[in-house]
Amino acid sequence: MELKVINTQGQAVEGLQASDALFGRDYNEALVHQLVTAYLANARSGNRAQLTRAEVKHSTKKPFRQKGTGRARAGMTSSPVWRGGGRAFPNSPEENFSQKVNRKMFRAGIATILSQLVREDRLVVVDDLAVDSPKTKEFAAKLKTLGVDQALFITKELDENLYLSSRNLPNVLVIEAQQADPYSLVRFKKVVMTRDAVKQFEEQWA
Repeated sequence: MELKVINTQGQAVEGLQASDALFGRDYNEALVHQLVTAYLANARSGNRAQLTRAEVKHSTKKPFRQKGTGRARAGMTSSPVWRGGGRAFPNSPEENFSQKVNRKMFRAGIATILSQLVREDRLVVVDDLAVDSPKTKEFAAKLKTLGVDQALFITKELDENLYLSSRNLPNVLVIEAQQADPYSLVRFKKVVMTRDAVKQFEEQWA
C-alpha cells in the first residue's frame, strides 16, 4: 500500500510504498486491549505494603472474657475482623503484576494499531523532522505548519536538537522507532513518522 507523505511545509510529496502486512491489517480490538493492558501492567511496581495480624501494633491481652457478654469470641485485637487489625491477605512490595505477551501476538498487535492509525487518518509521514537548533519556539512553529498539536513523533535515530526543543511542549513526545510501544501509539491523537522510521518499522515488525 502507499502512504501519503508531506514535507516540513505541510505540502504533499511523493508517496511511500509500505508493507500491507504492517499497515493494512484488519483491526482486532481484543488483541489491542490485551496488548495495552499488559504493557501498563508490566510497568507497575509493587510499592504498597499492608500489615498482617502479626505485624500490627497490639496487645496480646484478651479484649473481654470468653462467655457471658453476648458478643462473638475474641482472643486478640489484631484479628482481621477488628478495626485496626491486620489484613488477612495483605498487599506486598514483592507483588508481581506482569503479564506475558508472546512475540507473535505483540507483532500482530503493533501491525493492528498502525493499520488502524492509517484508516483513521491519524498517521502522518514526513520527509524529515530535523531542527537547526534546540529551541522550543522553532519546533512549535513546525508543529503548526504540520497541523498537529498533540502528537507522538517517531524518528529512526533521536536527534538531540529535536529532543531538547520538544521536551517542554505538553502532549508531545519524541522517540526512536525501536522505542515505540503500543500505549504511546494508541494514546496520542496523531503519530508523526519519518520515512526512515517507517522503513525501520518494516524491518522490525513486518
